[in-house]
Amino acid sequence: MSLEIVNLTKFFDEQAAVDNISFVAPSGQITGFLGPNGAGKSTTMKIATGFSLATLGSVLVDDVDVSKDPLTVKKITGYLPEHNPLYLDMYVREFLRFIGRAYRVKNVKAKVEEMIELIGLTRERNKKIGTLSKGYRQRVGLAQAMIHDPSVLILDEPTTGLDPNQIIEIRNIIKDISKERTVLLSTHIMQEVEAICDKVVIIDNGKIVADDEVSVLKVGDNEKQGFKMSFESVVDEKLFERFNIEKVSGSEIIVRSEKENLRAELLGIISENDLPLSSIVKAQEQSLEEVFRKLTQSKD
Repeated sequence: MSLEIVNLTKFFDEQAAVDNISFVAPSGQITGFLGPNGAGKSTTMKIATGFSLATLGSVLVDDVDVSKDPLTVKKITGYLPEHNPLYLDMYVREFLRFIGRAYRVKNVKAKVEEMIELIGLTRERNKKIGTLSKGYRQRVGLAQAMIHDPSVLILDEPTTGLDPNQIIEIRNIIKDISKERTVLLSTHIMQEVEAICDKVVIIDNGKIVADDEVSVLKVGDNEKQGFKMSFESVVDEKLFERFNIEKVSGSEIIVRSEKENLRAELLGIISENDLPLSSIVKAQEQSLEEVFRKLTQSKD
């Protein structure tokens, strides 16, 4: 139960929306698929689900090639697109039964009730979808993506537009259902990725710029030690330009260097310039947001 992208390329006219990318979303894990708007995330997901054709390369879902057997892939894949397509005039139960029948789900009535309980739709099950809040509509979309027990689940921005409580609820649902499935999750919410994803793939301008476990990406270059210095007022970061300045935010500076005596050198600069230091601590990890910004900021 895995999703494998192999040398995938997709051209729109002369523009490569996806440019020769490869990665694997393993079974039993949540893989975060990150990138700026227009980076190629949704295009990749549409190809992986058989809704769009690749120009070159292949996508394997449970070892089934999407381009050669798209119908089988659709049977074993659940897909929640960014813009959740629902029939707003249908009732929740009615809609899920309709989707279940389309997938030829056995004992569809019982399966619908199971999904309603699992996804937390019990109170809303007899309502029209058009009367539901954004959060509950997302739950209905998630239920329809899972009604046929797919082994691979592809979710494109599943928590967009939700309030903080709804985000946590949907996040917990996704985490629970991922234990026996492969989940590929696209999102712009870094806290969400850190909370539930096992690994992260970052795409920028159609190319993969990172593919690793979340913890590994946050640690970064293990050979470079780092220190976070907090000051009582804003200081001139140019005083530390001989080092790798990782972050400057008002009165806080993080620097990294391969020098063994980094702390002593920093304290020397602070003393020489009579800087108002309030604390200096080791900075072993970067935030995922910092990693993302470094890898996707324009080099122009």
